[in-house]
Amino acid sequence: MTTTPTTTGACPYPFTRPSPLEQPSELRTIREEPVVPVTLPSGDQALLITRYADMRAVLSDERVSRDLTRPGTARMTKDNVMFQDPHISPDPPEHTRMRRLITKAFTPKRVEELRPHAEKVVAELLDAIEAGGHPADLNEALAFPLTIRMTCELLGVPLRDQDRFRGWTDHFLSVSRFTGAEIGRARGELIAYVEQLVAAKREAPGDDLISAMIAVQDDDESGLSEYELVYWVMLLLIAGYETTAGQLGSSLVVLLSRPEDLARLRADPSLVPSAVEELLRLQVMGSSLSMLRYVKEDIEVGGVLVPAGSSIIPSIESANTDPDVFPDPETFDLARSDNRHMTFSAGIHYCAGAALARMELQVAVAGVLRRFPGLRLTTPAEELPRNEGALIQNFLEIPVQW
Repeated sequence: MTTTPTTTGACPYPFTRPSPLEQPSELRTIREEPVVPVTLPSGDQALLITRYADMRAVLSDERVSRDLTRPGTARMTKDNVMFQDPHISPDPPEHTRMRRLITKAFTPKRVEELRPHAEKVVAELLDAIEAGGHPADLNEALAFPLTIRMTCELLGVPLRDQDRFRGWTDHFLSVSRFTGAEIGRARGELIAYVEQLVAAKREAPGDDLISAMIAVQDDDESGLSEYELVYWVMLLLIAGYETTAGQLGSSLVVLLSRPEDLARLRADPSLVPSAVEELLRLQVMGSSLSMLRYVKEDIEVGGVLVPAGSSIIPSIESANTDPDVFPDPETFDLARSDNRHMTFSAGIHYCAGAALARMELQVAVAGVLRRFPGLRLTTPAEELPRNEGALIQNFLEIPVQW
């Protein structure tokens, strides 16, 4: 029997964590219903898709739109439109065209060729940590410098600009940390910077992703417009480093809080890739607000009729702990096989930077384990604060000694 969802008694979303390392308690029972009404930070209503199979189906359904500029679509927040640009269509056929052009320049082969360089950068950062003495903050000494540097070098952004870039990104990904005026000012500065960078690359191209994207634009009659080029460079800059930095820091906190797993991983480094996938599954860096979608036509989700005009959120954190897909889903298993987590999404909006993120995480985790066998947190993991009020809820600091 098909039912219709009601927004009566909608619970606040994002859910809160009982402690920094625990998942929200709602995830233990939320899948009893395939569709759950929630109230977003903006005060708008949406429907949370809770089950793994339903989430995959929704993300490949042509009746579900990524275009959040449609009238009536729920807002993530009151003060931040994030990636809601009315001049850029995130739906086919425009998205298909843009994605095809982006992937011509952003290939897994290109990412894998960067692995030796990533290993060199990690070694340099670990050298600096060791030389700097105790204690150290793994966020500022490793996670953010590594991901900023790799993203900037891949795209061709001068490293001297990385501090400005990080500040802009913090504003761009704000849920409630900054005012609308502050976010708007940072957005304008970032757009102006990227426009200047693209112009400089057109005058003097290099062996980098922005130059390659410009070449694709110039050589392909259906290439990116100048506006689209600036938009995609900005998107790759922002998405390319903040999420991976947060995931790396969180991964290290989890491992350092689990001595037996840490010892097993040190004894058998071949488990690093599967451990990284398990950490990606269980340590989603925030809520699934960024997964917000608009339903163009009536759809059925798990026997529930979701009417046209609804706003829905496919829940990554709920899908990743679905017992129908992951045996004993709340258990951290660093050797878990067939780990088909949804952290990088699915369908046409699958994360373009997934290969780069995986490579950086593997290289950094392996490097830390080799270099610092006695590494330990100076503050209990349960007391480390997370970045509340942001889309990416990374740990604010990760103090360690060795």
